[in-house]
Amino acid sequence: MSGQAVWHVLGAGSLGTLWTCRLRRAGLGVRLILRGAESLASYEREGGLTLTERSLSQQWPVPAETAEDGLPIERLLVACKAYDARSAVLALAHRLAPDADVVVLQNGLGSQDEVASSLPGRRCIYASSTEGAFRPQPWHSEFAGQGHTWLGDPANPVPPPWLADLGRAGIPHQWTPDILGRLWRKLALNCAINPLTVLHDCRNGELTQHVCEVAGLCAELTELLECCGQPEAASELYSEVLRVIQATARNYSSMHQDVSHGRRTEIHYLLGYACAAAARHGLHLPHVLHLRERLAEKLRACGLPSD
Repeated sequence: MSGQAVWHVLGAGSLGTLWTCRLRRAGLGVRLILRGAESLASYEREGGLTLTERSLSQQWPVPAETAEDGLPIERLLVACKAYDARSAVLALAHRLAPDADVVVLQNGLGSQDEVASSLPGRRCIYASSTEGAFRPQPWHSEFAGQGHTWLGDPANPVPPPWLADLGRAGIPHQWTPDILGRLWRKLALNCAINPLTVLHDCRNGELTQHVCEVAGLCAELTELLECCGQPEAASELYSEVLRVIQATARNYSSMHQDVSHGRRTEIHYLLGYACAAAARHGLHLPHVLHLRERLAEKLRACGLPSD
C-alpha cells in the first residue's frame, strides 16, 4: 500500500476530530466521512473542524464527504461510537480497496470484533487510547489531556508502514502484540469510573468521595480479567483507577458527557460486555451487576436507551 494513501476518518466526535486535525496539520491527506447530506451541509456552513489546545483554537478546513461518495478508501479510521461502528462501516464496505486497512478506535469491547467480522479479507487494526478530549460543540474538539494510543492486530503481529504518519502528526502511539490486553484494561478502567460519574453526577475527581464503591468494583473486575486470561491487565487495577481519577480530576467522563447531552451511551460495550463475559465464565460479580442495573435505571429515567 502506498505511504501516500489518504486517511478517511469516519466520525467527527472528540477523538475523531482530534486525529483529523493533527493529521491535516502535519500535511497528510485526510478526508472526513459524515452521516449524510444534512450533516455535510452543517459542516460546510461551519467551514471546517476546530481544535483547541492549551487555550489556543485553530480551524482546519478538512474536505468532507458522505458514505455515498465514490472514491476508494485505502485507510479508514473508525472513530464513531461503538454502537454505530458496524453499520457505519458496512455502509462504506463497497468503497474499501482490496488491501484497505481499517483502524477501529472505540471504547469498550465487542465493536472491534463486530467490525472485523463484517469485513472479511480486510485488515482490521484495533486501537486503545488514553488521550483526553471533549466536544464543547459540533465540529469542535478540545484537547483535555495528553495520553497514548496503542495499536495492534490480533491476527497479524507485523506493524503497518503507515505508523510513520502518526509520528508525523504528533500522535503518541505504540504498536503492541497484546492489543487485547490493552483493550481489557481500558474496559475495566471505564467500568470502574464512567458509570459512577453518571450516577453521582460528578467530575472524575469527585469519585475520591466514593472510594469504597470504587474498590469493590475493582476487586470484581480484577477477578473477571484474571478469569478471562488477562492477568497483566488485572495487575494493580485499583491503583491505576485511582491514578486516572486523580490525573483527570477536572474532567467529566465521556459517559457523563453523553448523558448530559442526551446522547446514547456505550453501556452495552462496557458494563454489558463485562457482565456477559462473567456469565460465560460462571462468575458472580454482584457489585458490577448492581452497577449495570442502577445505570440502566438512570438512563431510562433520562429517556435514553439502557442497552
